[in-house]
Amino acid sequence: MEGHGSVFLFVPNLIGYVRIILAFISFYFMPSNPVIASSFYLLSGFLDSFDGYAARLLNQGTRFGAMLDMLTDRCATMCLLVNLSLLYPTYTLPLQLSMCLDISSHWLHLHSSMMTGNTSHKSIDLSGNPILRLYYTSRKVLFVMCSGNELFYASLYLLHFTERQPVLGVGV
Repeated sequence: MEGHGSVFLFVPNLIGYVRIILAFISFYFMPSNPVIASSFYLLSGFLDSFDGYAARLLNQGTRFGAMLDMLTDRCATMCLLVNLSLLYPTYTLPLQLSMCLDISSHWLHLHSSMMTGNTSHKSIDLSGNPILRLYYTSRKVLFVMCSGNELFYASLYLLHFTERQPVLGVGV
């Protein structure tokens, strides 16, 4: 990547910065405006699929970009889970355990990937764990799993504000 300009201004990282701004707008509105909060949260998550695409297309994959992407994903999910813990206090412990598992597993995987010289945590040993191999080598599987996880948590968030409210004439 030498001679290509500052890594901080690579297109995938610029997309990452936009994702961070969108996430912060979402966090600000989470307690008071679920429509704005969920819209910005989901838009930030949607852009997640474009930073990796841009990195591959423009040959701008870097360790910084991989870390930025991972940290943005983890922070966004953690902030939503904290909010869910406030909205659903009965489920605080399972949500906390989910946070711990999410952070620790991603950190361990990312750290071990970087220690072996990979520029991305998505580069894995093809002879290794078959579940991780499928997860990281099939973009469709990765997309479905990540978007499904985020949509599940976003749905729980929205459910709190729509419980007992009729939607299209039907109470939820």
